[in-house]
Amino acid sequence: MAIPASPALRIATAVLLLVAGAASIVFPFLSAAAVTLAFGAVAVAAGLSQLLRLGAAADLKARIFRLVASLLYVVGGLFVLLFPVDSTFSITLFLGALLVVEGVMELAAAAAAAGPARSLVLLDGIITCLLGGMVLVEWPSDTLWVVGTLFGVALLFSAFRLFVSSAEGSPQTNS
Repeated sequence: MAIPASPALRIATAVLLLVAGAASIVFPFLSAAAVTLAFGAVAVAAGLSQLLRLGAAADLKARIFRLVASLLYVVGGLFVLLFPVDSTFSITLFLGALLVVEGVMELAAAAAAAGPARSLVLLDGIITCLLGGMVLVEWPSDTLWVVGTLFGVALLFSAFRLFVSSAEGSPQTNS
């Protein structure tokens, strides 16, 4: 997540993350449904945008590639929108892997960072890796609540980190 430079903007961002994180934890099923449906809608939009660009392709091979790609996006997005519970299982697996990768990136950022923000970035990386590992180990049995809950925890920790960095007035490592 890119860290705003202004302390006031950090606090505003932290408040938004705090509210979103708390809502995700309190309503994990709704949060999981919202994430799944948003993913499906974005996939359909991406497919439609590829269709709109079909005529701009340079040659027949490029047009065929764009057509196939756009159809995959649209069909995949429609599947997610029509079968959100089934799709949540796949998204949960993806989320677990994503959290592990993000956690590793946070750990790398902590290794390169200096100053008071370093320990907070390190802790963020450890927690994010653990959350991702929990998702992967418990998949698929806990799929329906895990997306919203773990997403909320990650948002709350990011909010906490922004609050602390704003109070210290220290520059924050982008991660």
